[in-house]
Amino acid sequence: MQNHPKLSLIEHFKDLPDPRVNRTKHHDLIDLLVIAVCTLLCAGESFNDMEDFGHAKRDWFKTFLTLRNGIPSHDTFNRLFAALDPKQFLDCFLRWTQSLRQAVPQEIVALDGKALRRALNADQSVKYVVSAWAESNGLVLGQLKVADKSNEITALPELLRVLELAGCIVTTDAMGCQKTIAREILDADADYVLALKGNHETVHQEVKTFLDDALVEAAKPRPVGAQRSPAAAPLARLETVEKDHGRLETRRYYQSAALDWFADRAKWAGLRSVGMVEAIREFGGKRTVERRYYLSSLPLDVATFARAVRGHWGVENKLHWVLDVCFREDQSRARAGYAAENLATLRRLALNLLKREKTKKRGTKGKQLNASWDHAYLLRLLGVTI
Repeated sequence: MQNHPKLSLIEHFKDLPDPRVNRTKHHDLIDLLVIAVCTLLCAGESFNDMEDFGHAKRDWFKTFLTLRNGIPSHDTFNRLFAALDPKQFLDCFLRWTQSLRQAVPQEIVALDGKALRRALNADQSVKYVVSAWAESNGLVLGQLKVADKSNEITALPELLRVLELAGCIVTTDAMGCQKTIAREILDADADYVLALKGNHETVHQEVKTFLDDALVEAAKPRPVGAQRSPAAAPLARLETVEKDHGRLETRRYYQSAALDWFADRAKWAGLRSVGMVEAIREFGGKRTVERRYYLSSLPLDVATFARAVRGHWGVENKLHWVLDVCFREDQSRARAGYAAENLATLRRLALNLLKREKTKKRGTKGKQLNASWDHAYLLRLLGVTI
């Protein structure tokens, strides 16, 4: 090997247990992992792509990998990722991600699930992966596959327990709005903002009625010196307006810490406020209004509440959308053993490498193209120190 660079990525994955028996270890584990992640960084997708990419870049890989038996076959990549312990792989991923993460006060960490739609056999149900997205850092902090014949609720507590969340604000969609989830988040020394929908029909209706009525009362004109109606709870308010390609979107955020009316308040650990977002969209002469409601452990601070709600949408726009468009995760057919779950982790690892690189002012797909053209840039993505 010539001019052997030190890959920071290798340092965090060098102790990953190899699931293969000794007689089948024709290729070093690190060689397989580096070729695999480089393939994804350059817009490859499948195990066949990994083999072809390895052959196309063989001379370059030989400058810093052992390659003692040449380039692994696609079957070798398939067998490795099908057998690799996903929890051990995740542990390495978590340690590496934590080394990249910068401390951000009240960082928004959004938890949300995503389907691996084609990673299944004919007799299997769709697999789901729950990811944790750190909005300010622009990093995937971790991810877990949802157990078969289960839903996101079962994976969320386990994911919360392995993440570093102290001082963060954790957000979930309605699926994660559970009393046990609220307790887990508080136990992690974090705050929560949980979306409410029909899965908690009674609570949703109570919060909706309270905030809708409070908004009506707050809007009523009152003579100077007149007393506020007991029904008019104090509401903190913040409004934002966005214009883009002929669309006008106004968002009004409301938050109240008046909770004496809520009979089940004590059942929700740390509950300190309720909130609402009213989204008004105007486009093509049509106007729509949507209201969404939330439970939160945040004190009355509508700007922080609004930042948390807005930040949660990043998990869809900056993570799930990118995984489908740039990594074609929805089209992946890897399904043997743990292959689907491990490839999901590998894609999020590659996305973190692309997100943290700031010298190229391009989107994810543009960076992937640059990596495929420029070996120096690909090494920079891998975190090389010479």
